[in-house]
Amino acid sequence: MSDELINYKAMQKASWGLFAPLELLTTLVAPKLIQFSGIKAHDHILDVGCGTGVTAITAARIGANVSALDLSPTLLEKAELNTQLAQVAIDFKEGDVEQLPYPDANFDAILSQFGHMFAPNAQKAIDEMLRVLKPSGVIAFSTWPPDDFVGQLFALVSKYNPPPRSIDPPVKWGDPEYVKYRLGNRVTNGCFDYGIMHVPTMSLGHYLNSIEKSLGPVANLVKRFGSDSYEMNKFRIEVRALAENYYHDNIIHQTYMMYRAVKLT
Repeated sequence: MSDELINYKAMQKASWGLFAPLELLTTLVAPKLIQFSGIKAHDHILDVGCGTGVTAITAARIGANVSALDLSPTLLEKAELNTQLAQVAIDFKEGDVEQLPYPDANFDAILSQFGHMFAPNAQKAIDEMLRVLKPSGVIAFSTWPPDDFVGQLFALVSKYNPPPRSIDPPVKWGDPEYVKYRLGNRVTNGCFDYGIMHVPTMSLGHYLNSIEKSLGPVANLVKRFGSDSYEMNKFRIEVRALAENYYHDNIIHQTYMMYRAVKLT
């Protein structure tokens, strides 16, 4: 692994560790992914990029046997606390989706809610997810379409703070053709669906303040340029102009995409 990639992953681990205050937003849509995936009680599932445990806990509450993994130890600490409060049992591990610490064909289902899409090497990530999935098991995930609000927001972040050229852009996972390309002929019965995440915010200024503190890629911009810098002020103007198209009745409407398929034997 190159020094550039090592540094990038270290940055990811640190910046995504700030995400916990935004967990309520993913809490609202986690049941949609659980329902869409079709998992049931006693299924052995893995939640990849589990964050504070939102999807993992939602699955455990219907009786699934849940393992969960995240790159950030800070988020895993919050996930453990959330698990105690929810009174469910989950096996959490710190780890990297590009090198999953599980044996082959170990899980009935692999889930990821806005998680695996941020792996620098998209093919390694999906190869590992399929490796640990049993034949006839289900893979299901939620991602951000590139042409909707969050996808355009991440593109805007990349304009101000370009990632290494070797990094696969996360929002490509929101393109159905890209998803089909990455999974190839290793799955069957692939299908897509869409939903809307409702993000309540008193004003766009409140929203900007929130993501600058807690949304990893945006927090990195603040760290790089400084909160009062020319670059950050210009970025805020562009985000406001973008967000106005999706902000109605004190809610930002963020479209997300879900995908589900069955691993071939």
